[in-house]
This record gives sequence, C-alpha cells and structure tokens, in this order.
Amino acid sequence: MKRFVLKLYVAGRTPRTERAISAMQAICEKDLASVYDLAVIDVLERPQLAEDEKILATPTVVKELPPPLRRVVGDLSDRERVLVGLDLVRTVSVEQKRNR
Repeated sequence: MKRFVLKLYVAGRTPRTERAISAMQAICEKDLASVYDLAVIDVLERPQLAEDEKILATPTVVKELPPPLRRVVGDLSDRERVLVGLDLVRTVSVEQKRNR
C-alpha cells in the first residue's frame, strides 16, 4: 500500500492556520486512512525550509510522495479541490475499490 508524505506550510498560530491544519488533518483521516505522514512546518520558525522549498504563500500543502510532486496554496476547506490539486482523487478511489 502506498504511503503519502505531505507537508503543510503555515505562518504562525493564527485562526487561519488552525483552520488549515484542521482541514488537512480531516482530509488525511477521511481520504488517506492511516497511510500518510503529515508534517506541519511553521515558516516563521523555519524560514530556511520555506526558502529551500520556494514557499511564497501560506498555507501551502505539498504532496512529496507518491510522485508527482503537487502543491495546493490557500484555502484548504474545499476537500474536493485539495484532493484534485494534490492528484489524490484517482489514488483514493482506486484504494477504496481495492478494500471492498
């Protein structure tokens, strides 16, 4: 089974940040079951990481594995938009069919 590696870049601990974290955790729990690693990275605490990854805006979620690398920037509350943007729609539906 594939393991999903995701990084969520945020700036500080604001209400917007908390919403982004909650939304991403909900998407991961519902759609990726327990086969994911989600790292939350505060660009204010780790600016070099943000620079290395060329993060220009927050929140930004990056899917590193499985390839291809995908990014979604901005509001993460629209589950479908996030799944499509990270190229997870097809992967999730195939995995769900296998588990039936």
